[in-house]
Amino acid sequence: MDAATREAATGDAGIRETVISVRDLVTGFGEGTVLDGVSLDVERGEIFACVGASGIGKSVLLRTIVGLLPRRAGRIAVFGEDPLALGARARRALERRWGVLFQQGALFSSLTVRQNVQFPMREHLRLSRRLMDEVAVAKLEMVGLDASVCEKFPAELSGGMIKRAALARALALDPEIVFLDEPTSGLDPIGAAEFDILIKTLQQTLGLTVFMVTHDLDSLHAVCDRIAVLADRRVITVGPMAAMLASDHPWIRSYFRGTRSRVGHAAAAV
Repeated sequence: MDAATREAATGDAGIRETVISVRDLVTGFGEGTVLDGVSLDVERGEIFACVGASGIGKSVLLRTIVGLLPRRAGRIAVFGEDPLALGARARRALERRWGVLFQQGALFSSLTVRQNVQFPMREHLRLSRRLMDEVAVAKLEMVGLDASVCEKFPAELSGGMIKRAALARALALDPEIVFLDEPTSGLDPIGAAEFDILIKTLQQTLGLTVFMVTHDLDSLHAVCDRIAVLADRRVITVGPMAAMLASDHPWIRSYFRGTRSRVGHAAAAV
């Protein structure tokens, strides 16, 4: 987090604002429990990552926070409000303050790129078609695409273009929080690095708070301020990359200092 963002995120007393708070969250499917007692806080203006083994429940956590999956117990507060405690109108107003980039982009295949980006506007705003067209182009340019992709369908796009178009849709309502579910998954190393730079640039220029689910060690090193590790159906530790590298926990050590990590590559090269 840069100095300007940290300053904006803190008050005169130097206390950072918590914009997402999860306490003792329990959720699952059928008789199975996926998350059991998860607690974490995300501060305004940071890029916060959630990591863990495949199938541990990272995407389940993200989807539960944004209200796409039910919870069995616990409390979730976004900007100090529990969405389940709000009426329909207040909840819709709260949901307008975040955007979501789902795994693989999740663009609507029957809609053009322009229509995909405009979808949240149609759901939440009353804008003229001309204004929506202008906003859609502006959001696409913001993520590195131009107006030439507007009338293309998702099947006509590369994987990287799909991710960028999906990010443009997530930014359509000028959110304060962006949730990213495996944003660099499926991208080649160059495309993934460019996407990391894009995320960091948008976070700094727009003052975004980013909640990211990822397996990408390079992304964790390049852009993340703090990392939460999920294991045993709960968060076992939260901290910056330095804390992850210093941890003696077997899974954390294997993940961040294993043979495929930067530390592991450096050791193998000696």
